[in-house]
Amino acid sequence: MKLADRIEAGTPAHRDRAVDGLRALALLAVPLGHWLLGGFELGSDGALRNASPLSAFGFFAPVSWVLQMLGIFFLVGGCASVHSYHRRGGTTAQWLRQRVARLGRPVLGVTAVWAVLIPVLYALGVPGTTLRTGSTLVVQPLWFVGVYTVVTALTPCCVRAARRLGVWAAAPLLGSVAVVDLLRYGPYADAMPSWLSVLNILPGWLFAYQLGVSWGESRLAPGGGDPSPSRAVLWRRYGRALLIGGTALFALLVTVFDYPASMVGVPGEARTNSHPPSLLVLALAAAQSGAAILLRDRLANLLKRPVLWAPVVVINLSAMTILCWHQTAMLAAAVPASFAGAVPGLTTAPDTLGWVAARIAWLPLFAGLLVLIGRRAQDFESPWATGTGAATARRAIAGVLAAGFAVFALGLT
Repeated sequence: MKLADRIEAGTPAHRDRAVDGLRALALLAVPLGHWLLGGFELGSDGALRNASPLSAFGFFAPVSWVLQMLGIFFLVGGCASVHSYHRRGGTTAQWLRQRVARLGRPVLGVTAVWAVLIPVLYALGVPGTTLRTGSTLVVQPLWFVGVYTVVTALTPCCVRAARRLGVWAAAPLLGSVAVVDLLRYGPYADAMPSWLSVLNILPGWLFAYQLGVSWGESRLAPGGGDPSPSRAVLWRRYGRALLIGGTALFALLVTVFDYPASMVGVPGEARTNSHPPSLLVLALAAAQSGAAILLRDRLANLLKRPVLWAPVVVINLSAMTILCWHQTAMLAAAVPASFAGAVPGLTTAPDTLGWVAARIAWLPLFAGLLVLIGRRAQDFESPWATGTGAATARRAIAGVLAAGFAVFALGLT
């Protein structure tokens, strides 16, 4: 039997293929975005420093609108969590512990490995500045895992809100971010404390997750199966409203209120949309969520084909490996290249169209390295052995190494 047929035969009937397909799309956008919109400059000291083509090419900003798909990721995460939450076999606390452990193991693994790599690479002659640059890139996607963990822990609260308010449960989160943005960017911005933006972190990323929880609750028809036709029609209306409203708000914020057009941080720019999320992030998330809701049935029908469904399953099974290790894959190419000098697309400044073409040509190598790394790194996604002294010692050592890497990466040393 072919691999695709075996995967098809092993897929549970209750699996929401559209949600998995959307998650796979959002997952692939993360490495592609970081690989295309992040680059390096090789200094006279032979060290690599972070750089971005967005600094030279403002017209690249629309690329970030497509590749910044965290709204989709949180939407489908909320929808999938609802189904998992209602199928839980034990208590809510047990369910949360399992979910948090699944997120935490890979993070602990990648940071522990890098804690070992740093002194080894330094001994081999890799400059300390390069190692700090690499550490920053490794940490970059891990903040997302931390936020997603907190959001996941709020699933029971989100479910109660969805049952009471439906799709409108996400409205207060949007309003909260709008108020904070008004305070930090409005006429009294100079009088506002610098920490005010931190208040946007939780509601900013919870917004799409709450939409996903409400969507997932609506799809849980009595006795299982698809929702009633009236519910489906209602959610298509919500989808259109989210798509149109989110797009209109996005355009208004960029053209009238001077929000930065890029969805990712640009070196040298005073304002950024994503860290912490601004109202523009929620506008994009709303538009993306609306499009996802409208395309759900078509995507589900498309993924009934085993040849299309199989890669979706593989990508979803490798989710944390992709998130945690894709920057390491790029560094595995760039750091050795730095010893060769100026290598177009790897160690040269991302300020020419030639760099863009060269970087695109390097993408297959990055993907291949990620596959090779992932073959070993996926061990960190599997449950760790428990109940023995050796297993406890391994977890303790991994924790100490991870803490050491965090100290180094955050510049606390």
